[in-house]
Amino acid sequence: MVDLVQQFLDFIDEYPKQSVRDLSRRVLQRCRILTGAEAGTIFVVRRQERNRWLEAVAVQNDAIKVAGESFRVPVDMTSIAGYVAITGQTVTIDDAYEIPRECCYRFNKDYDLASGYRTRSILCFALGGFRNSISGVVQLINRRPGPCQAVLPFLREHERMIAPVNHVVGRALERAWFMERISAKNRELRKSNLELRAEQAEVGRLQVETERAFMQSVELLARAAELHDSDTGNHILRVNDYSRFLAEMAGMPESFCEGIGSFAALHDVGKMSVDKAVLHKRGRLDAAELVEMQRHVTYGYDILSVSPRLAMAAEIARHHHEKWDGSGYPDGRRGRDIPIAARLVAIADVYDALRSDRPYKPGFSHERSVEIMTAGDERIDPHAHFDPELLRLFTRYHREFERIWDKLSDVPAINCVA
Repeated sequence: MVDLVQQFLDFIDEYPKQSVRDLSRRVLQRCRILTGAEAGTIFVVRRQERNRWLEAVAVQNDAIKVAGESFRVPVDMTSIAGYVAITGQTVTIDDAYEIPRECCYRFNKDYDLASGYRTRSILCFALGGFRNSISGVVQLINRRPGPCQAVLPFLREHERMIAPVNHVVGRALERAWFMERISAKNRELRKSNLELRAEQAEVGRLQVETERAFMQSVELLARAAELHDSDTGNHILRVNDYSRFLAEMAGMPESFCEGIGSFAALHDVGKMSVDKAVLHKRGRLDAAELVEMQRHVTYGYDILSVSPRLAMAAEIARHHHEKWDGSGYPDGRRGRDIPIAARLVAIADVYDALRSDRPYKPGFSHERSVEIMTAGDERIDPHAHFDPELLRLFTRYHREFERIWDKLSDVPAINCVA
């Protein structure tokens, strides 16, 4: 199964800039090959305010020609795909026309009646997304080992085969969706800039809209980077809040506090450019892999430094792993030569890392994390790592860090129904 997961990772990363629909078509084809399915559909979860629905983004059928238009399925317990989107459970059906009465979902025969197609066996499973949410549903239809052979039921073996990859696929689809939204926001920015020059009378209103679109792009970029790391959860939101609070306690100007409260989230944006094999490795990194991982700070700086508006974010991305005694990376800066924004984020980032579960350790309690931050352990020497003045502020106000952690602790986005 590990090999299958790696195959899907390689398969997805082969075309890193593909659209949601292109990726969905390729993933659906691969799932059908693995299971022998004659037909299938991939749905993605769409949301608007409190409303949710499933949108078909890939539809395939080897037996009949399928229309290219997208269609929607409500997220409720009456349809098979809606049931899976709510509960997260995998559903296997031997004959869609013979679903037991005790099941709350039913098969909609309208498409079969209109097309002359006969749906029999179904395998329907959820795609895991960001923060344990459900990002989509895959529905495979009519397992047929050969073109002229009879339709057979899907097997438990197919469920076990699909289970390890559904989270990989779901996060990849979400990442593609985030990147599309970033592109759309960038187009909005370009349009707003043109309108700004053309309509001077509305300059104030357009500046507000442009700033809102810009900050949305910053948040989406941070989220897209975070999706590369399966262990982050609400990490970027917490680091934003910790950093802003500590900046306020340090007496920084309001504009600085507002900036760090948004741009701290981009501290690890360079991980988008790190070798995926290194980023997803579960064990200890060797020397070469460690060097590649440490490059994320320069990768992040290169991504962000092209925009003067992101100067603070670029500064944070490059220097948040520098240490007070000069033993950090990438430039070996020490003391006050390290930008204040990076020194603030360094404390916020380390505290949250100590509280969070990681492949190499469980999450620590607040008390244990504060003890490590202030007294040290085998990995952290607080006197060598941190600005002593900022560390004293952390020691004095550490309960606010605990409050932020409790407020933004990682929770599933959807409560599954048993």
